[in-house]
Amino acid sequence: MNFQQLRIVRETVRRNFNLTEVANALYTSQSGVSKHIKDLEDELGVELYIRKGKRLLGLTEPGKAMIPIVSRMLLDASNIRNLVEQFSQQDSGQLTLATTHTQARYALPQVVTAFKKLYPKVHLKLHQGSPAEIAQALLDGEADIGIATETLGQIPELASFPYYRWHHDIVVPEGHPLTGLETVTLAHLAEHPIITYHEGFTGRARVEKAFSDASLVPDIVLSALDADVIKSYVELGMGVGIIASVAFAPQRDQGLVKLGGSQLFEASVSRIAVRRGHLLRRYAYRFIELCSAELSEADILAQVAPVDPV
Repeated sequence: MNFQQLRIVRETVRRNFNLTEVANALYTSQSGVSKHIKDLEDELGVELYIRKGKRLLGLTEPGKAMIPIVSRMLLDASNIRNLVEQFSQQDSGQLTLATTHTQARYALPQVVTAFKKLYPKVHLKLHQGSPAEIAQALLDGEADIGIATETLGQIPELASFPYYRWHHDIVVPEGHPLTGLETVTLAHLAEHPIITYHEGFTGRARVEKAFSDASLVPDIVLSALDADVIKSYVELGMGVGIIASVAFAPQRDQGLVKLGGSQLFEASVSRIAVRRGHLLRRYAYRFIELCSAELSEADILAQVAPVDPV
């Protein structure tokens, strides 16, 4: 049994048992993948996969029982590498962050700037995706830290921590009828076409809940992944925008007017998450501390790390 065989077992599940995709993901040949699987089954004396001809259809019962053990072994191997690098390369390496467009564009620039000043030799990789994709990247070991508002706090395998609270604001073009109102209500908003985030992104569920609780049906004519797109179509007069409060800056967004929204929509909490059992490099803990002064390395290690910090 070797680590390449274990990686192949894990990857077959991730790639829905498509051996071509497994081979591409591991930079090897399909015939090599098949041979590794056969050698492992011969060594263990059991079949791990349900087959139809040469195709893999799924896992046998022994295969299903083996997957959690394989995941732990590969995670521990990764932790050993991180532990060694902690001693040999204290201020260099790579940190992979998975987050949404809103976080990367509006919440993180100052944190990233401060981090790079402290660790100029650390290569910081930013991957943008949906909250579900961010969570999966953490679970698959493809990201060290995840930041999003949705999903991360709902997965037991992830340890998540509050990052910051925020609310939605309303944005309209200058001269829009809503700017003449002393107080904007949900009923007022429901009279206009609305542009906001896609389902599952940036607190969209709280926007829908607010209208539902008021027995109103919003006319959402366009939805987008990020606030920049929403504001662009608001500028064109296509509707009223509902965006994250952090996504509006008067100097940058000239021609638009921000109207209060905290009285209309429940506050949201963006969260920072890491995979339980995953040993982070010290500079990763420092990145999280830069995000939130209320979080310390000790706080995170209490929930996450399988070994004592270096």
